[in-house]
Amino acid sequence: MLLTLLTAAALTFPDPAGDARGDGGYILPARPELNERMLDLRAFTAQPVGQGMRFTVALEQIGNPWQAPSGYSAGVTDIYVKTAAGGQRALSGTGLSARSGGGWQYHLRVTGFGATLEEVVDSSADQVRRLSAPTVRLEGSSLIVDAAVPAGKYAYWVTNSIYTPLSADGVLRPSTAQSPLALRVGREGAPTPVDVLAAPGDLLAFTAGTLAPVGQTRGTHTLTLAGLGLLGLALTVGATLFARRQGSLGGR
Repeated sequence: MLLTLLTAAALTFPDPAGDARGDGGYILPARPELNERMLDLRAFTAQPVGQGMRFTVALEQIGNPWQAPSGYSAGVTDIYVKTAAGGQRALSGTGLSARSGGGWQYHLRVTGFGATLEEVVDSSADQVRRLSAPTVRLEGSSLIVDAAVPAGKYAYWVTNSIYTPLSADGVLRPSTAQSPLALRVGREGAPTPVDVLAAPGDLLAFTAGTLAPVGQTRGTHTLTLAGLGLLGLALTVGATLFARRQGSLGGR
């Protein structure tokens, strides 16, 4: 019961509006028809549900330029989850790396055409394995993602990129090419995401290639210990009060 209470609360992190243009200079493709609001992260929520986690990614607007059956095909949302010490520092597929606090143990990638979940399997963080695919549904302008990540309170890196069926992994990468299909930038090697979950004014993802995590690293093991500690404290207090009551009754 105590563990349930400890893990039930949702953690929500807001993101500024109108910043889905990378460092401010990214020019979105002219084809297909796409606008910044379809890619603009507004909030991220993480909440334990049963034995797993539910992630809610709120967008300014839901867009479906590629006519996906799901009703959403504008973006590619990557969620990197830090559940323990160590982990992989490179935020794979984005051109970014974790700024501090080690790296991730779980990586979710969500598009309107499907979702994947990977887990780091060794301490060197060189190998990952594919887990069962998360389930995704639309609710208003939010993506609701249920994944087999153990319930707990963790740290997160969240990014949003542009979807394209013309690349192997479905991600449109920045380019200096003058094409209506290109995500145009002014320099080579720019990060792939057009928006990241970050504090207002934090542009280091696009200037230094690093992204700070949000949240906290406190997994279910720590929560279990905390729950057992609180349970022990409650039992001790209860036993003390019972003994005092018995003593007062015996003295009458």
